[in-house]
Amino acid sequence: MTPKEVLALCREKDVKAVDLRFMDFPGLWQHFTIPVDKLDEDVFEDGLGFDGSSIRGWQAINESDMLVVPQPETAVLDPFCKIPTLSMVCNIQDPITREDYSRDPRNVARKAVNYLKSTGIADTCYMGPEIEFFIFDDVRYDQASNCGFYYVDSVEGQWNRGREEHPNLGYKLRYKEGYFPVPPADQLMDIRNEMLQTLIDCGISLEAQHHEVGTAGQAEIDMRFGELVTMGDQVMMYKYIIKNVAKKYNKTVTCMPKPLFGDNGSGMHTHTSLWKGGQPLFAGSGYAGLSDMGIYAIGGLLKHAPAILGFSCPTTNSYKRLVPGFEAPVNLAYSQRNRSAAIRIPMYSPNPKAKRLEFRCPDPSCNPYLSFSAMLMAMIDGIQNKIHPGEPLDKDIYDLEPEELKKVPQAPGSLEESLKALRNDHEFLLRGDVFTPDVIDTWIWYKTVNEVQAMQLRPHPYEFCLYFDI
Repeated sequence: MTPKEVLALCREKDVKAVDLRFMDFPGLWQHFTIPVDKLDEDVFEDGLGFDGSSIRGWQAINESDMLVVPQPETAVLDPFCKIPTLSMVCNIQDPITREDYSRDPRNVARKAVNYLKSTGIADTCYMGPEIEFFIFDDVRYDQASNCGFYYVDSVEGQWNRGREEHPNLGYKLRYKEGYFPVPPADQLMDIRNEMLQTLIDCGISLEAQHHEVGTAGQAEIDMRFGELVTMGDQVMMYKYIIKNVAKKYNKTVTCMPKPLFGDNGSGMHTHTSLWKGGQPLFAGSGYAGLSDMGIYAIGGLLKHAPAILGFSCPTTNSYKRLVPGFEAPVNLAYSQRNRSAAIRIPMYSPNPKAKRLEFRCPDPSCNPYLSFSAMLMAMIDGIQNKIHPGEPLDKDIYDLEPEELKKVPQAPGSLEESLKALRNDHEFLLRGDVFTPDVIDTWIWYKTVNEVQAMQLRPHPYEFCLYFDI
């Protein structure tokens, strides 16, 4: 869609307001809204000003002026606003130099794709994330000097089997049995269907929706794969839609990786492949039907996985999910079909166009632009340097003898460990000026101060269970 076509759409649909959206550094959408008569073709070129110092991880107060530049191809009619509203994703620029802002995550993704093209390896990187999330009926949490707690609830939760609900009909999902019972045990079919249809109405191609393994409303809606930057945009629209549809039903959605103790967490298994001239490059005659390029891409992902996790599993809560069991991909190995390995090669179809890698470590708390870009840069490094990942691991990892298991590298056990890995291994991200040093340094600083150290300072509720009577 061109600027002229966007303006024509506004007239056709009697749009009254235009919502301009962009991504902050940690990974939340931000926005402001203008009257439709303030949108003209010049805005698509000149942009509009805002205060960059008020955005997390961005500008200092003495360098606060920034520009949002709407991208017409992202235009969509907002499905939730009361008056007709058009939303667009924006790029961020410096108002003086008119350079794209280095810490704009969408800019990082655009540079990653351009760097891929410059190498001659491929012209397209496809990403297909499987986003899991929980739909809850109630959530309360707080943290103060003298208290800290959280409480979540769901009508589906196993813990509510004995609750008086006038009447309690007894359809409560047992732990780890949410995949795939039909209604009435699955009580969220209508909500997920409305999420699915709203996503489709907003131009997002989908493949399936279903209840996930966890009790208490765990869900998944699968998007069809798309080009890297476009998929980053769609992940953010996806989160916006599922949260707002849930709110219509007086429920709430969270993409926290591990909101429940003792049950499955939420991942964002990410399928990826490289193409050139309309042809897939990962299909071949090697292991699991892979080409040498596909094997080397795995080598790059596994070599740099601890550093990638600094972006792909970017919260302290991420590492409550990345523990043995629960199908958690803590083992930095690859395999066809084996879901306990960090990288799986799906074997559903013999079609070469379906040949892809599934990186199972990422979770939906990540900034998708940064996570996808880090994955791509690792694959490029693996291909350029012919990094072989070693032998595949097709055994049940949890049945291995201790001595054999010791030989399998493990994912970092905490955000602090992942950030240390990123600090020590980020040269591959700097190539092509994709991730600039200020992006790496600011990310590590922000996550360390605001999350790692902040968590270390606070007593945990379970510590009272362990230690209060000492």
